[in-house]
Amino acid sequence: MLAVRKSNWIAVVFVAGLAVCSMTDAARADQQLVWVASAYGDDVHVIDVATQEVVKRLVVGDEPHGIAAAKDASVVYIALEKFKHPTGELLWVNPRTYEITHRLEVGPKPNEIECTPDGRWIYIPCNDGKYWVVDGDSKKVVTKIVTGGRPHNATISADGKRMYLSPMGAPKRVFIVDVEKGHKVIGEIPFGNSVRPPAISSDEKRFFQHIDGLLGFQVASIPQREVVATVRHKIAPEFQKKGSRCHGLAVRPDQKEIWSCNVEHHTVHIHDITKLDYPQTTVLTMLDRVYWMCFTPDSKFAYISVRGANKVCVVDCVTKKIVKHISVGDTPKRSQVIVLPN
Repeated sequence: MLAVRKSNWIAVVFVAGLAVCSMTDAARADQQLVWVASAYGDDVHVIDVATQEVVKRLVVGDEPHGIAAAKDASVVYIALEKFKHPTGELLWVNPRTYEITHRLEVGPKPNEIECTPDGRWIYIPCNDGKYWVVDGDSKKVVTKIVTGGRPHNATISADGKRMYLSPMGAPKRVFIVDVEKGHKVIGEIPFGNSVRPPAISSDEKRFFQHIDGLLGFQVASIPQREVVATVRHKIAPEFQKKGSRCHGLAVRPDQKEIWSCNVEHHTVHIHDITKLDYPQTTVLTMLDRVYWMCFTPDSKFAYISVRGANKVCVVDCVTKKIVKHISVGDTPKRSQVIVLPN
């Protein structure tokens, strides 16, 4: 037997026979998994990006809504909206074993949660006008941030130092919170109407926000704390007289595009964010009502929740072609790609 070692692989040759085998130093690549919450069901479906197949159905409880995860995939958090209960729940889930390791009662009807990259702090928008802040280590509520309106979404800066809160309703603004200094509000960004799903650039210079009454999104300068652009989607003639709204906004990880869900028109609008006028470059036609999306970290695939068809639409981000429709649970909405290190 002759063994030859190269920089990143080992080749083993059996001289006397014909068998040849090789193996990489890393036994397998990191596993990318898409977690999709069934907003009107009781489960979360997990899709393997490598196969584009559901590999796990995890029963979690009534109406799972928000999903967040530590960057190292040490823990996944899931918020249960629990329509018929006076309080919601926050779940700690081990993403390797799918074991629910802890449950914590939180405020009523929690929506889209967010956590810091280290998984330490979880912000939970609840239907009592407050964002509940939970310490993921001690598993306790440490404070509540009053924003008014209906707390709906939260977005974290890339460095994990600031959390951006987007409550629906009267405030018509996003609240900026300093995570490291006692979870205090340090600034506000006013928008043109009630705010809905947000997105943020990786350099934390631009904040993108869906607002009520606009088929498109507004762009704010974070340093200036003001809206600098209002971007409207190009609507096909056949939809001009059909009302709709936008719900689901995400910046592609490579920072080249922003994708926006147009719910009732069953379309996803793609805009170039490298240009000052944010031109619309592509419109994708979906099977039914769309409500949320997420991307793989390499910007190769987009996963779009087609809530009206109980499916996830997989799109190749380069070709803009639909790769597959994957059946999931009852009314899929929020989703997140979680990378399990090998």
